[in-house]
Amino acid sequence: MSGNPESPNDGPPIAPARPIGWGMIGCGDVTEIKSAPAFNRIPGSRLVAVMSRTAARVQDYAARHAVPRWYADAGELLRDPGVNAVYIATPPSSHADYTCLAAAAGKPVYVEKPMAHTVADCRRMIAACTAHGVPLFVAYYRRCQARFLKVKELLDAGAIGEVRLVRIALWMPPRPEDRRRDDLPWRVRPEIAGGGYFHDMAAHQLDLLDFWFGPLRNATGWAGNQAGWYPADDLVTARFDLENGAVGHGSWCFTTDATAQLDRTEILGRRGMIRFACFEPTPVEWHTSAGVESFDLIPPQPVAQPLIERVVATLQGRGTCPSTGETALRTSEVMEAICRRSAATIQSNHETHEVHERRSEEPVG
Repeated sequence: MSGNPESPNDGPPIAPARPIGWGMIGCGDVTEIKSAPAFNRIPGSRLVAVMSRTAARVQDYAARHAVPRWYADAGELLRDPGVNAVYIATPPSSHADYTCLAAAAGKPVYVEKPMAHTVADCRRMIAACTAHGVPLFVAYYRRCQARFLKVKELLDAGAIGEVRLVRIALWMPPRPEDRRRDDLPWRVRPEIAGGGYFHDMAAHQLDLLDFWFGPLRNATGWAGNQAGWYPADDLVTARFDLENGAVGHGSWCFTTDATAQLDRTEILGRRGMIRFACFEPTPVEWHTSAGVESFDLIPPQPVAQPLIERVVATLQGRGTCPSTGETALRTSEVMEAICRRSAATIQSNHETHEVHERRSEEPVG
């Protein structure tokens, strides 16, 4: 079975002989280990500047990671002549504004996932990059990790026959910070994150399905908050169709007891099944009538490096990247359809729960 073809990357490449000088907007936790170190490990790529609105924070980050230049203003970073591509690593609510600024400056954009906190913002980002002729990439890095490429290989080879059903279960206990009503993490504040942990984590799972099977169809679902600890949804259920007519369903609960914790995706076919975890580094299992074969493929470190390598290759005219604004938009559309969430309902949810605005500044950068 073939997955969807790679989306085109609009915009001309950077000249192959010219190194990619990355400017990074935001310096939060995701940049410490998962992403930023990769920029300096790839030939022809360097992290040359970093920006955060908190000067002391970005200065410390630059010193610890040996980043040559730091800024407290995005405009200054975009005017740096050594920056010819931008990595946006802020929370989702600011992705669109920074992407539009970078596009207007003629800089290719690589932005964290989820692409933005609303589908409308995702479309605005694509429009800006198209208008200014620059490519837009999104950090769905699992598309390039060996574990998930193995799943694609098995599917493409027909290892389990025609796919009939996809089942996703992600059940997790709450984190201590989830109960700090006056100091909630941004990931459970819909006006910043677009939703809750579903938008942060299920985004990876749904994007992988898009990568393997093509666009998901007829997505519906239910989303609600059972525990009442934060304004975001803490329980989500979904149903969707694959392009070949197979059916998918999933459940995501973020308030379970630790004894019920589960991270499992199963792809059932006419002649077998593929089982794996999306977040736990466990083997991919291939079940058939002949038995079970396991593939223990350790995630790389930094985890985003294989995707960033593809981004760099694309910018230098040496390849293509499988995760673009167009593919990421589809994942955001599916999540919005499942949760029936729009910018208006996000704002209403925010006002109802009287979330403190003073926290909205801190996590950006």
